[in-house]
Amino acid sequence: MSALIECVPNFSEGRDRAVLEDIAAAIASAPNARVLEIDADPSPTAR
Repeated sequence: MSALIECVPNFSEGRDRAVLEDIAAAIASAPNARVLEIDADPSPTAR
């Protein structure tokens, strides 16, 4: 059975989408890693 580990990193980059895309690309380059969503909203709980 494969293990599933979920990680929700928090980066203080404001809304600089290019930086967020670079971070996501670095994460996705790891073997068996998947980036499921990128949310640039400064307060995702305030929706």
